[in-house]
Amino acid sequence: MSGRVGESSSRRRRTAAKPPRCDRSITVFSPEGRVFQVDYARNSVKLEGITSVAVRGADSVCVITQRTKAPADPLLDTADPAFMHLFQITERLGMLATGMPADGRALAQQARNEAAGFRHKWGYEMPPKMLAQWLGDRAQVRTQHAGMRPYRVVATVVGIDEEKGTPDLFTCDPAGQVLGHKATSVGLKDQEAIEFLEEAMAANSSLSFQETMEMAVSALRHVLEDNSQGHDIEVGVVRKNYPIFRTVLRRIYKNPLAGQSILDGEGQ
Repeated sequence: MSGRVGESSSRRRRTAAKPPRCDRSITVFSPEGRVFQVDYARNSVKLEGITSVAVRGADSVCVITQRTKAPADPLLDTADPAFMHLFQITERLGMLATGMPADGRALAQQARNEAAGFRHKWGYEMPPKMLAQWLGDRAQVRTQHAGMRPYRVVATVVGIDEEKGTPDLFTCDPAGQVLGHKATSVGLKDQEAIEFLEEAMAANSSLSFQETMEMAVSALRHVLEDNSQGHDIEVGVVRKNYPIFRTVLRRIYKNPLAGQSILDGEGQ
């Protein structure tokens, strides 16, 4: 009798320790109405340890991100695309993937295929908003099927809308929510960067091309740690009068030297 009682108590303890199904399944809501696996995917974007910033000006968009720190392996080629977060989707469309690099590359390749198919079918460039909405649809589907997991990445889409002739900036999160922005930040210290942008852009949100780049770099520099060796970053820009998405690698410092341009640095 005592053995059965002990066995029953042990079973109850195991049952009590088992996490609820809503905490393990992508298809089950919690009692509070949340999908925990989607929340975990959002939070895991910060685990990459980098911060990204994007700013939309009057005639341009600038996206900027820290590079993923290479593992302590002297034989690794740190110039390899495995460490990159900026992707050229078409000649005129760019995407910044903040989060797991492997998920970012997979999402970028799917976006390239979709944009190429759109151009072949309709004869013109896929608008940035439409690409962002397509990415959102892809992400949202992965929150409904138990055999999938959400992407561990936030995609930032930039480009010039050919019909309106205006710069566009959108983000798509792991839940599939698509939002347009004047400026935004994603990653480890996103809230600090957003607060900086809100204050800095309160007086003037219609920025020139140079001001747009400086605003993005200043916001990222605001959240960086003081490091004498500097920080390697990726910069992507697209302009109305030259609507080609271009990327460049730079090294910036928390406190630049007097007279140094905000984008002066090493690497090209």
